Amino acid sequence: MVSEAPPFWWTKPDWRAYALWPVSRLYGLIAGQRMRKKRRAEVPVPVVCVGNFTVGGAGKTPTAIAIARAAKARGLKPGFLSRGYGGSLDVTTVVDPHHHYARAVGDEPLLLAREALTVIARKRIKGARKLVEEGADLIIMDDGFQSAQLTFDYALLVIDTRRGIGNGHLVPSGPVRAPIAEQMRQASALLAIGDGNAADRLIRQAARAGKAIHSATLVTVGAEDLEGQVVMAWSGIADNEKFFRTVNETGAHLYVTRSFPDHHYLSDDEVAEILDHAEGLSYQLVTTSKDSVRLAGGHGRSEELKEKSRVIEVEIHFDDPKGPDAIIDAAIANARRRKLQGSKAVGNRQ
Repeated sequence: MVSEAPPFWWTKPDWRAYALWPVSRLYGLIAGQRMRKKRRAEVPVPVVCVGNFTVGGAGKTPTAIAIARAAKARGLKPGFLSRGYGGSLDVTTVVDPHHHYARAVGDEPLLLAREALTVIARKRIKGARKLVEEGADLIIMDDGFQSAQLTFDYALLVIDTRRGIGNGHLVPSGPVRAPIAEQMRQASALLAIGDGNAADRLIRQAARAGKAIHSATLVTVGAEDLEGQVVMAWSGIADNEKFFRTVNETGAHLYVTRSFPDHHYLSDDEVAEILDHAEGLSYQLVTTSKDSVRLAGGHGRSEELKEKSRVIEVEIHFDDPKGPDAIIDAAIANARRRKLQGSKAVGNRQ
């Protein structure tokens, strides 16, 4: 999957989008058919999939964490399932945040592992089975909605209301991962994050299709003391501008920014340039939690940059505090029906 989305994906369709349309049409046919027809494996515990319509970040990871926290508050043992994008390990692995580095397991799994049991696996069914072996009674998939590898009991599609689905075209003409109609058919609900209107049309479409609509806000945690400080922000995530807006919203004076591709590991020269620039002008460095974890175990002055960069933590707050519990309840009920139907099917064959 593309990690650095071309800027034209997020603007009104132009000649580049239309020139790539024949390829996008073929891509869409394949992606849609895979979602419709591929045989999916099952596990004996409820599975919640947190995905999105497009390539790039929309808030999936903090949403998955919010659901896991709600599950833990109920006495459940949630487990995160991730592909481990950006990591080098290609074997099914239980992530240890005190032992593993991002280069091995990926940056997002390290953040998830701070919250709950986390497994990375290139084949999601192997990861799901490992989570069950480890005692998880609820699996939360961070992404994987379009992969069609595993049966899920609830699919929550997250959408950034400021970005929406970009130009609305399929990869490579745009950021959409599979035909919207097929994605909508297989979704259980939408989670609209933010106060923009770029997703209004999609939200109305989901409502007409009878899908549940949740709303939430991305909030900063523990950044109150940044107000009035002169800062230099750097990040390598799917939507760097979104992070820079978050920095501004803390009340800090954002004077300099540095943007890198999603999941980017800084070179020694890039690390040195950021440090030297901030030091020369006495700027406070700020970054994201994903970027910070990628610095651990790095070369050169990576540890120095990690120490000097203030991490701005963000959380997803559902507008309805009972939203995560409603999602968990629906997943548990759907899993029961799924297992009951499976038992009846086996009985009919005997």
